[in-house]
Amino acid sequence: MSEPKTLVLTGASRGIGHATVKRFSAEGWRVLTCSRQPFDVRCPWPGGEANHIEIDLADPNKTIAAIETIKAKVGGRIDALVNNAGISPKGPGGKRLNTLDTDLRTWGHVFHVNFFSSVILARGLKDELTAAKGSIVNVTSIAGARVHPFAGAAYATSKAALAALTREMAHDFGPLGVRVNAIAPGEVETAILSPGTDKIVEKLPMQRLGQPKEVADVIWFLCSDQSSYISGAEIEVNGAQHV
Repeated sequence: MSEPKTLVLTGASRGIGHATVKRFSAEGWRVLTCSRQPFDVRCPWPGGEANHIEIDLADPNKTIAAIETIKAKVGGRIDALVNNAGISPKGPGGKRLNTLDTDLRTWGHVFHVNFFSSVILARGLKDELTAAKGSIVNVTSIAGARVHPFAGAAYATSKAALAALTREMAHDFGPLGVRVNAIAPGEVETAILSPGTDKIVEKLPMQRLGQPKEVADVIWFLCSDQSSYISGAEIEVNGAQHV
């Protein structure tokens, strides 16, 4: 029997990340989860604790240091890297942070988690991804392409940068046999949603929230052989919100 395939996933502890762990585990993959929280024993997948890496992606030095930990756990090959971690800070009372009132340190914090960590991990794990002819998926957002009523300016620009990075990485990793794509979720039923989202949902062509599983299924597609000639794409997963 062949070795199970390996996924490295950031932002695994809830929402889309949690659904992604379940999807890949169901397919028999080994999933290494990375998040700033310790492993939660309530998470229902096998071998979860042994395959969890506690990592603060807001600190580049800690992200770089964690690469050695990941390398030691994967044994020379990684079939998929999914950069899903993302933070979207709010002002007092949940207020949207715009370009005029976002503190520079907040910009930096958001960009380290939402953007730079993806560069650091992809470059640091390049050899393992190449060995497996693997796939990278960056999780962007509908907020990367338009002003969103809740997602702040730092979050939106970090996701736009991640979309551009996906294109650059697809160009650079392609000769290594590694595909790089992005998915841009819209309003998905997770803890990151703000009060008032129901008003957005009423105007969506599909008139409902997306489910984390529906997003995880697209991530799965982009990491499977079904998408073997797709690279450099950003797939909208938003019920036609972008139209």
